[in-house]
Amino acid sequence: MQRIWHRLGRGDALFCVAVILVYAAATAASVYWRHLPTDRMMTLAASVLNGRLDSDSFRGTVDSVDIGGRYYIAVGPLQLLPYLPFAFLSALQSQAGHIVGVAVGIPAAILALPLARAYGARGSLAYWVAGFTAFGTLLFYVSVFGDFYYLAHAESFLALTVFLIEWAGRRRPGVLGACMAVAFLTRPTTALAAVPFGIALLWQKRDARRSLAMTAAAFAAPLGVALAIYGWFNWVRFGSPLQAGYTISYLAQQDLLARRALGLFSVLQIPENFRLAVLAPFKTMPGFPFLTANPYGLSMLLVSPALLTALWAGFKERTARLLWIATALVAVPVFLYYGGGYIQYGFRYSLDFTPFLIALIAMGSSRWAAYWNGRLERLLILFSMVSVTYGILWHNIPRLQP
Repeated sequence: MQRIWHRLGRGDALFCVAVILVYAAATAASVYWRHLPTDRMMTLAASVLNGRLDSDSFRGTVDSVDIGGRYYIAVGPLQLLPYLPFAFLSALQSQAGHIVGVAVGIPAAILALPLARAYGARGSLAYWVAGFTAFGTLLFYVSVFGDFYYLAHAESFLALTVFLIEWAGRRRPGVLGACMAVAFLTRPTTALAAVPFGIALLWQKRDARRSLAMTAAAFAAPLGVALAIYGWFNWVRFGSPLQAGYTISYLAQQDLLARRALGLFSVLQIPENFRLAVLAPFKTMPGFPFLTANPYGLSMLLVSPALLTALWAGFKERTARLLWIATALVAVPVFLYYGGGYIQYGFRYSLDFTPFLIALIAMGSSRWAAYWNGRLERLLILFSMVSVTYGILWHNIPRLQP
């Protein structure tokens, strides 16, 4: 234990404790304020014990799918899996979502520190980058509400963080493939990042044919297994491995129905998604705090403006180019998709590519001194932390919402 503590360092230990305490406090506040009933994922977990993936209670709920009078819910398998143990723990079922969400969010936030260092952040700058990730991005927001939709983002963020740390280190193909497989099973859009990283991994082995084949197999095998699992999960519920349920799921809001009618993924969705992700401003309200957010989305530049410092990494270094390509590829289906979520603070689908931006921020941190001796970047990080904290309050307290 002493050796681990020595290697961890006092500053690292304080960061870990801060993450645990702040995330736990925010989760406790969410439990206290919101008084949510047992969520649908817990209901589904209980149904699984009876050998079923459907429940009559899903009828008429958002993203439910009616297949021959049996009602399923369009979610991924890794949103369900963490709930299964709670099916045996009746006393904790009402809080299962909160427990699962914060249990995933905390390690994702803590690993932001080794991620920052792995991509070049040194000294106190590593703590600033890690602090931004933990408290100034939507990772904090999605980890504390016990929402199974949000859980998928936290799970994906954790898997991609581990992936990026491994990439900066030993680059074991099997580990990289497993991390990408987990990300895919939570947020399928993230699998597109496997393309540039896979090509880069194979390029390193291009002169050794046997090693090239083994690397390709080790990297691709977990992804193949994940694809088979997801296909089976869809086939059991919807009768086809290619049907994830979102094209036929129930929606109560007419505006979302209209957008989906344009195509689940369509270039026609780009203008509205761009507006929500980049241009959507705060709204005014008559009383304190005088600002409120659009529950459909709020500009990333207002939620986490420190993401802009990813630009400091530039495009010259090979790793930076790889991270930018991964960011762009994952962003494509996000901006083509018919809806970005509701109710939400910010544009939470941006979490699919945020881990790559965090690595870029760390890479560019050596250039912070060029801008007001680093004051600009620190101000952006502090603003991000305040903004996300307000978002958590906004989500918890109905009077703050429009």
